[in-house]
Amino acid sequence: MRLLLAPMEGLLDDVLRAALTASGGYDYAVTEFARVSGTLLPERFFRRLSPELQCGSRTVGGTPVRVQLLGSDPVCMGENAARLAALAPAGIDLNFGCPAPTVNRHRGGAALLDEPELLHHIAAAVRRAVPQQIPLTAKMRLGINDPGRAIECAQALVDGGAGGLVVHARTKADGYRPPAHWEWVARIDEAVVVPVVANGEVWSAADWQRCRAVSGVADVMLGRGAVADPFLAARIRAGRFDTPDAGERVREWAALLSLLGDFRDRVLRKVEPRHAPGRIKQWLHLLARNYVQAQQLFAAIRPLRTFSEVERMLELHGVPASAARALAPARVAPLLEAA
Repeated sequence: MRLLLAPMEGLLDDVLRAALTASGGYDYAVTEFARVSGTLLPERFFRRLSPELQCGSRTVGGTPVRVQLLGSDPVCMGENAARLAALAPAGIDLNFGCPAPTVNRHRGGAALLDEPELLHHIAAAVRRAVPQQIPLTAKMRLGINDPGRAIECAQALVDGGAGGLVVHARTKADGYRPPAHWEWVARIDEAVVVPVVANGEVWSAADWQRCRAVSGVADVMLGRGAVADPFLAARIRAGRFDTPDAGERVREWAALLSLLGDFRDRVLRKVEPRHAPGRIKQWLHLLARNYVQAQQLFAAIRPLRTFSEVERMLELHGVPASAARALAPARVAPLLEAA
């Protein structure tokens, strides 16, 4: 049984990966996608996307990180995969699941799911370009508007060299609307000879149980559910499937306060202080699904615009203060970087 941490464009970057994998629980995580569109990306691009490449391709907590590529040109995908492979990632993943219109208009992500032959050529080109010891996987949805070619697409990727599939059990048209059609994961699993991972609409340990029962597969990738409940993986590992009561949520929130402080500091190392409030609000908005304290904190900082205002409110709600909190915002990030 494996638990994987999903790639989530615009949300689950190296900063949030560090927070969610701090205590382990995941077999590996996958980065946001690297958009491949006719050029050979420089090594610094991959290192910026996945700073973990400079640390053995692992998060601070030790979770392996695979780097995801998105594109439609097999030759260009192969060339970029070769360059990425030289940086020794824990694995390479191919994105055929992104439903974003801006990505799909440029023939990326789920827009290719009506072209199984192209999927095969992309997978084959990347597999040829990458040493065999580096795992190659692919993430796909069930199709564009319907799952009629889902099995054909899955087989094309596997025949091209993908050693595993993650299936987000919705179509591109479904977006992120429930339900996830886990029964289709079972059909795909029966049709291919590589491990298949179920993904989509797993918000709780009970959802994880149902997902495994319906899909028939052992492995599950967690996405928004993991962001909204950072202890979900640990709860699943411990075999605790009941909904946490109010007392457990209070204890978890006490542990989350230090995670939020560490997250805040890592955000400041990565972005200018004026951009930090948006990242903090983004995570709190999802945490508010499970924690009343997050609801209260999100409501308090939502109207605030400056980092200094947000920092003061975080401290009032029990988040450990930054070592640089007394400095002017423009000096915060350099100090934290030096630390």
